[in-house]
Amino acid sequence: MSDQQAPLKVLIVKLSSLGDVVHTMPAVMDIQAAFPHAQIDWVVERSFAPLAARCAAVHRVIPCDLRRWRKGFFKAETRGQTRTEWQSFKTDLQQEAYDVILDLQGLTKSALVAWLARKVKGGKRYALANRTEGSGYERSTRWVADEAVPISPHIHAVDRSRVLCAKALGYEVPAHMNYGLGEAAKQRKLSVALVHGTSRADKEWPLANWFEIGTRLKQQGFDVALPHGNEAERMRSLALADVLPNAVVWPRLSLDQLAAEMAQCTGVIGVDSGLSHIAVALDLPHVQIYNFDTAWRTGPEGMTRQCSVVDCPTPSVDAVWDAWLSCLHAKGTSA
Repeated sequence: MSDQQAPLKVLIVKLSSLGDVVHTMPAVMDIQAAFPHAQIDWVVERSFAPLAARCAAVHRVIPCDLRRWRKGFFKAETRGQTRTEWQSFKTDLQQEAYDVILDLQGLTKSALVAWLARKVKGGKRYALANRTEGSGYERSTRWVADEAVPISPHIHAVDRSRVLCAKALGYEVPAHMNYGLGEAAKQRKLSVALVHGTSRADKEWPLANWFEIGTRLKQQGFDVALPHGNEAERMRSLALADVLPNAVVWPRLSLDQLAAEMAQCTGVIGVDSGLSHIAVALDLPHVQIYNFDTAWRTGPEGMTRQCSVVDCPTPSVDAVWDAWLSCLHAKGTSA
């Protein structure tokens, strides 16, 4: 597809989750690089909307609350309000007619949104043609699409969206990867954020290991920052702060505020979680800890000062520390 006099209007449908939203940003930036005057809008769950809006290529974010609405439709006390909010969302979604609608999620809920979105005459809806390893996929996405794009089953989460967009719009995937969040702050605080929270217990790293890493960081002159996303993570942060002198427990922050705070840090050490993926997007020195080998699919890719450490049942403190020192002193941003 060649560039046009009128701006190419593109709709991205990637609703959740946090890590998936971050992993979509390079694809959005690729489209802007191929079509500099494109108008790129993004439908995303409301809780992730402030972060999606920080992506430099995004023109408009269209927030939705599909998770909440699905429950609200079945409760008499919330059904009326849910219908009102649903109608408001559809009106917002259908303000524009798009040349290209890209369902990058491959689920029934994203297919529904793509189907509701308006196309210009001759416009197309694109979606995944097949499941890829470790990712959810529902065939309804193919029924809605005008064209289903086949993707290699063994592919990194970032590359999955980048390849689909490139095939749909007819350009080569750029060699350089850009998340569109900008570089980390030039004048950074001498602090390292420890991202200990994750949505799954089997991804956690032992509290004693976090204490040991925090102690070593303090001995090297770094302060320790402790973000959290829920009450259980806040209590863990407080427990670590009790034994790590001068550790700072961040207040509960929105995702865009968390991204802004993390950008001020020297670097991040974290488990496989959305916040760790934000650290990657911010181009910070970063070590991502994995208790099983899914790092090939979601871990830092092609970066010189970011890496994954993988071991079962869990990586050792020494392995994580050695990786941190290597990332901290690496030069440049990409391989």
